[in-house]
Amino acid sequence: MHTLLIVYHSQSGTTEAMAEAVIAGARGPEVDGVDVQVRSPLEVSADEVRVASGIILGTPENFGYMSGALKYFFDHVYYPCLEHTEALPYALFVRAGNDGTGAVSSVQRIVAGLQWKAVQPPLVVAGEADPEDYLPRCRELGLTMAAGLEAGVF
Repeated sequence: MHTLLIVYHSQSGTTEAMAEAVIAGARGPEVDGVDVQVRSPLEVSADEVRVASGIILGTPENFGYMSGALKYFFDHVYYPCLEHTEALPYALFVRAGNDGTGAVSSVQRIVAGLQWKAVQPPLVVAGEADPEDYLPRCRELGLTMAAGLEAGVF
């Protein structure tokens, strides 16, 4: 059984809706054999990250950076995971008020140090976006990660 860990922080309804769509995709009927665990970045432990087969990170863009809660997550798991999670498959979704580049690059710098492996480009929803456009893409992100873990692709 593979474990997919979804760690996200939301301060708005949009990021929460994105996360719910990602979770729905990962738990969809198309995938069997993947245990999807959802955690707050303020509560997840390094042990949970170390045993995960893959991880999806979600954050709003705050002041051109990831959320403080996701930064807290990295502060607490970085060194305990550093030599234990190399090549961990990960994906990222960002709700951006601007263009999301600051939030994406801040996460990418940290996961580069952890040597995690991106399985797809970050999903960034910027500005005034249509939920009918981005929610299906969020569901697809969750489904793609879970199906890839189940198939042994990642």
